[in-house]
Amino acid sequence: MKALWLENNALSFKSDIPRPNQPNEALIRIVHTGLCGTDLEMVKGYYPFTGIPGHEFVGEVVEAPEQEWIGKRVVGEINVVCHQCEQCRSGRPTHCENRSVLGIKNRHGTLAEFTTLPLENLHPIPETVSNEAAVFTEPLAAALEITQQVQIRAADRVLLIGAGRLGQLIAQTLALTGCRLAVIARHDHQKELLSKHKIRLISEKDIQPWSWDFVVEATGSTSGLELARKALRPRGILVLKSTYAGDTTLNLSSFVVDEITVIGSRCGPFGPALQLLETRKVDPTGLISAEFRLEDGLAAFKKAAERGICKVLVSV
Repeated sequence: MKALWLENNALSFKSDIPRPNQPNEALIRIVHTGLCGTDLEMVKGYYPFTGIPGHEFVGEVVEAPEQEWIGKRVVGEINVVCHQCEQCRSGRPTHCENRSVLGIKNRHGTLAEFTTLPLENLHPIPETVSNEAAVFTEPLAAALEITQQVQIRAADRVLLIGAGRLGQLIAQTLALTGCRLAVIARHDHQKELLSKHKIRLISEKDIQPWSWDFVVEATGSTSGLELARKALRPRGILVLKSTYAGDTTLNLSSFVVDEITVIGSRCGPFGPALQLLETRKVDPTGLISAEFRLEDGLAAFKKAAERGICKVLVSV
């Protein structure tokens, strides 16, 4: 089959990759894959990986252990877990000690004609949700994880730093809480997208220090982290929604003195994400900046790395 191949931080297009065949897993024909920041960082060496990258996808089941799945349009959770380790048995399967992660760790991803996943990872796509919207299910679920972890009320002052691919979805989901939300966005296109959803923009110079109840940091930069710490009130909550390249230096004493709560936030619930897409309470399709064929996958990565670009789709 055709696929993009990542090896030694170099991406290439191949047309002779064996079609995947995993016992007791569904075979899925890929329709779209969305490129995200993690994919770009993988090419830079964020995590040592050899194989097919990609994990945000829409596909159609062509083979499955259970016949009723064949022909269904699906999205899929990216963590494949063992159900046996301490983390799984304690109700933390996304932290499975033996997990493989689609297109990231010990499992080929979706920048290919086909992939495989266990049936328990798959979610049927509602009929009224387009493929172009459904491809956002995984990052939308990640955005929703924030409100799974912390309770945000209407009176809370919430600052979101970063309005890129994931930040846009975080902004839309936070707005649904009715909180007093403000977003720092760098690029004009990002600002236009937020304005369409009537989400308040704020500049860095207008940030009042020591005054925000929640700050969500979604830039993955040291400067963003420093601004987040400056903005938080005592006993405020800092939500980290990005991974950080290399080491980051922080004055941890200030976290102790101000009794700051720090929460890391990663994967989230697919069911509620699909419900938001079905009811159109969140519309992510405006984030699509460009679409490429799989054969042009190298150009797709180059486009996705440009400043101000939101979502790039790779289609089979």
